[in-house]
Amino acid sequence: MNERITLVEILYQARNPRLLAILLLGFSSGLPLALSGGTLQAWLADVDVDIRAIGWFSLAGLPYTLKFIWAPLMDRFVPGKLGRRRSWMLLTQIALLISICSMALLTPDSHLKIMGIVAFFIAFFSASQDIAFDAYRTDILPANERGLGAAVSVAGYRLAMLLSGAGALIVADFYGWKSAYLIMGGLMMVGMLTSLFCYQPQEESVPASLRAAVVEPFVEFIKRPEAIALLVLIVLYKLGDAFAGTLTTAFLIQSLDFSTSEVGVVNKGFGLFATLFGIFVGGGLMLKIGLFQSLLWFGLLQAITNLGFMLLSIVGKSYVGMMLVIGLENLSGGMGTAAFVALLMALCNHKYTATQFALLSALSAIGRVFVGPPSGELVAIVGWTLFFLVTFVASIPGLLLLLKLKTQLYQYDVN
Repeated sequence: MNERITLVEILYQARNPRLLAILLLGFSSGLPLALSGGTLQAWLADVDVDIRAIGWFSLAGLPYTLKFIWAPLMDRFVPGKLGRRRSWMLLTQIALLISICSMALLTPDSHLKIMGIVAFFIAFFSASQDIAFDAYRTDILPANERGLGAAVSVAGYRLAMLLSGAGALIVADFYGWKSAYLIMGGLMMVGMLTSLFCYQPQEESVPASLRAAVVEPFVEFIKRPEAIALLVLIVLYKLGDAFAGTLTTAFLIQSLDFSTSEVGVVNKGFGLFATLFGIFVGGGLMLKIGLFQSLLWFGLLQAITNLGFMLLSIVGKSYVGMMLVIGLENLSGGMGTAAFVALLMALCNHKYTATQFALLSALSAIGRVFVGPPSGELVAIVGWTLFFLVTFVASIPGLLLLLKLKTQLYQYDVN
């Protein structure tokens, strides 16, 4: 779909019952991510938990990197009467409501290890909801609505991230972390009600066996030329971005002494709008310069903007500096995300979309999850300035591999 999609068109077309469901389910999909990641990190930083411990908490996001393991089970089995996709969505949303509200009953002083376990379960149920939602979105949208459906989905997802990121930090600043997590848990009702009453897609036949659901999608992908290199590229492309982002909130609060409300408004709120703008700009430019060129130039911008945090660590606390660095970093990150998601979609065989998309998106989350522990250790050893320089260097291998795969990637180009 090569036509440009404006925000006005998205809002107008959202009256379509299918697109309205995608908008609300996108919201439900985006809500839990920050609650086991950035928002939880802010809670720990707010009560002065050691930076090394905060870094280890990023491992709670491990399910996002492993969701391809149980994705075939969600293709193979139907757990309720709402159909395969809706039943799995509702089941995971109920589990998320319980898990998020359980976090509100804990405190870092007395339950730090238990909080880590609960964060892991939030991430597990969130990753499972994503599997079901990605498959539902694919099943429900006709070909002529997929581009618009993707934009509506991202809009809902990012709105939820705004609420569970900036919104939760602001609520916590005035009413405490318990209230913040209880409110966020209650918002999972949006997804639950949508799953109960949304449009039922025409179901494809369930795989005849576990072998068919598990083996065939992986065999099909691995037989492609340069398959291993493509998988490595998916891991490396946003590694530097993830490296810098894993401790950004802690950097702003602990090192520069910004309040949680200030971080919520600028890093989570303003940064989110900059990301959304970057996604639309990136999508528009991608139609002109193609997929490979977009991946290359947007990836280079992502790497360069990491150096802005290095400069901010040298300058010190500056509201103007924070807004400038956060704005540019999120703008380039949104542009890179637009190209990267297009790459993931292009790499999927439509016969195995659910499992292959789960595999590819899980690989893309490896950087976000595994750089946490070494990030905390590195900051403790070398300080913030050198840390952000290292995040820039970590971006280079992905760009070099991208250049090596130039010929292979041109066959997936959107032009």
